[in-house]
Amino acid sequence: MKSRTKVVVIGGGIAGCSTLYHLTQEGWSDVVLIERDELTSGTTWHSAAQVTNFGMNQTMVGLKTHSIALYKKLRDDPDYPVGYNHGDGGIRLANTEAQMQGYRHFASMARGMGVTYEVLDADECARRHPLISTDNLLGGLWDGEDGDIDPAQLCQGLAFHARRAGAEVYRQTSVTGLRQHSDDTWTVETDKGNIDADIVVNACGYRVNEVGAMMGVHHPVASMEHQYFVTEDIPAIAEAGYRMPLLRCPISDYYSRQEKNGLLIGFYEQDCKTWGMDGISPSFSNDLCPDDLDRVMDVLEGAFARMPALAEVGIKRVVNGPITYTIDGAPLVGPIPNKRNSFCIIGLRAGLGEGGGHGWLLAQQIVHGEACYDTWCIDPRRFTGHTNVELTALKAIEDYQNEFRFHFPHEHRPAGRPAKTTPLTPVMAAEGAEFTVVNGWERVDYIKPAPDFHPTLGFNFDETFDVVASEVKNVQHNVGLCEMNGFNRFEITGADRHAFLDRMICGNVTKRDGRVGLGYLLNNHGMIKGEATIANLPASDRGPARVWYGSAAASEFHDMDWLTDHLKSDDDVQIKSLTNDQTILVLAGPKARDVLSSCARGDWSQKAFPWLSVREAFVGFAPVTVLAVSFSGELAYEIHVPNASLYAAYLALRDAGKAYGLRLFGARAVEAMRMEKGFLHWKADLITEFDPFETGLERFVKLDKGDFIGRDALIARRAAGPTKRLVTLEVATANAPAHGGASVVMNDKVVGTITSGEWGHRIGKNLANAFVDLDIAQTGATLELDLCGKLVRATVIKPSPYDPDHALMRG
Repeated sequence: MKSRTKVVVIGGGIAGCSTLYHLTQEGWSDVVLIERDELTSGTTWHSAAQVTNFGMNQTMVGLKTHSIALYKKLRDDPDYPVGYNHGDGGIRLANTEAQMQGYRHFASMARGMGVTYEVLDADECARRHPLISTDNLLGGLWDGEDGDIDPAQLCQGLAFHARRAGAEVYRQTSVTGLRQHSDDTWTVETDKGNIDADIVVNACGYRVNEVGAMMGVHHPVASMEHQYFVTEDIPAIAEAGYRMPLLRCPISDYYSRQEKNGLLIGFYEQDCKTWGMDGISPSFSNDLCPDDLDRVMDVLEGAFARMPALAEVGIKRVVNGPITYTIDGAPLVGPIPNKRNSFCIIGLRAGLGEGGGHGWLLAQQIVHGEACYDTWCIDPRRFTGHTNVELTALKAIEDYQNEFRFHFPHEHRPAGRPAKTTPLTPVMAAEGAEFTVVNGWERVDYIKPAPDFHPTLGFNFDETFDVVASEVKNVQHNVGLCEMNGFNRFEITGADRHAFLDRMICGNVTKRDGRVGLGYLLNNHGMIKGEATIANLPASDRGPARVWYGSAAASEFHDMDWLTDHLKSDDDVQIKSLTNDQTILVLAGPKARDVLSSCARGDWSQKAFPWLSVREAFVGFAPVTVLAVSFSGELAYEIHVPNASLYAAYLALRDAGKAYGLRLFGARAVEAMRMEKGFLHWKADLITEFDPFETGLERFVKLDKGDFIGRDALIARRAAGPTKRLVTLEVATANAPAHGGASVVMNDKVVGTITSGEWGHRIGKNLANAFVDLDIAQTGATLELDLCGKLVRATVIKPSPYDPDHALMRG
């Protein structure tokens, strides 16, 4: 065993083998995989091994498409062929129109990735899968690329090609410890000796937190027992003359695929069971849990009703083994939060089907610092400090119970709530608030008109439309108050704070005390990494001269890692997170200054406190920091309050607002108003796949200011010229918004993708943002949007259609 290597991958299942293989494909051959037993001896060996191209966002579709292409290549490899039944096709069933509408949206989204799904009616589903009944069935979604693969052969094939490229694999070798050194390199301690490595990758499946503990971290991953059985031969299958399509049934919570001349039937029962919560035996390897078919009888009855042939056939084999889930069901692939030179590829509940793509994206991140797609949907840093074992288990159970039921827009399932609250959460609930969830935070979505108000889940505008319109109208004409909790907030101190931020931000950094600016951070490839509000606070009794760095609510771990990774050893800079200590109250509307002046001492006139100012003050007797900024486009103030004083500040504002028609508003109203202003949303409109020129942020770039992260790459990109451009669209329908991921079409060709959309209540228009081909990114250009299977006309309009000169927010 070698004593020094560039990367050590821990775990020999699909996650580890795919990562090792793709590292060699990216040009790194000095890499090692360590496995405590044999390859595939964890969850991988007993996987049902279905390989679908279905995904609920474009990143997931892209990585699955890569998996399929890779597996076909391995299948056809003359030196180490892998058993892969590709192209059997698969159907996801539906018995409600809302599910069918969702399938049409996913078909539109996949179309932008070059992937074709078909939406079928019930009769066509039965024609393609003659074993199913059409009772209580509306139709389904067809994925022609669906199939299954041999798990052991796949992993051995990936390891074979990785070894041939120079990688080494050490089986029967247990990792016993991990030590990180002052230069951020690692020593991996094993029962066969130690290996020093630049980078460590945790690919340990259900043992993820055993290795995590060696690093001093906990990952939000829990295991669930999952059962399937294999039937005896079914005559109709042998007689069909073709392989049966795969089936996934949200109606009865089961799936099936052909296994020789029988079926493999898997269950997602409601009476499900977590596994390994109190530890995992060291001897559990290549092993299974005891069978428990009584637990799946309710699901089995539904499967019999859908596939009557099952009731006439015997069972050959029962498998009950652990599979891993994360706190939101999506994998964790990327940098481990708060740890340098460490990555993970874990929580792959559908590991065989998509593991090829996950390893591909992770290897790109390790070697190049970024992947070809924006990977936020699988980034381990998308969760912060609330993700404990108990919460993860509750969410894992909920996801397991809803395995084939996708989330509708604005759907927030009840398990694990409320995870994060403020002193105002029960107050807002008493006011009739309906809550959305942002990184665990309970945030007001809108104020319900009645206690029994329950809007219809779906992809069209729903019953909240008029509710949100009323909230927006009051903000536009009077004044509104909104609690915006959970937003990221760092306090940056030290003599070099501005020089450091100048290095991080691609434009000018506001340095004057009492002033606020907006800046964009780029990655090393010149692409959008983050967005930050920079507020300069002079020294006071609350602290030294300092900068407040504010960013998106889910970005705390992401931004902290990016900033601290770029601190130099001689920088006089200190960064402290205030994210969980303070909450923002947004006061917005033409009467906002009147309300603030009524409850806070000082001169709040436009002259004394103009737009983009910051000041420490008191609202009533609550200490606050006030920023004159606006996400709504109206005159507005962000009032940052320590959580201990939040209720006092709220009461003072509500009391002062009585004379001015103050009403509460929520996140849906904020989203509608920001669309009218052309303000962008991080990880919807602001993603790592585009640079600031393509995103329409030229005014925030100063290439002549000196060096900053990504400058050279951005100059090279500008010289090459953009291929896409973010545009604002007016959508010619009042029935539904344009949902993120939907395809933009011209002459039946996909020319762009929607990033976000919402109705603009102040201008009476349906608005959307989209990245489109450069040659059609011209004001007045007419396009079509594929909205849930219907082509809807859209027109490119100028950004910020509401008050484009920003006169209102300037006061």
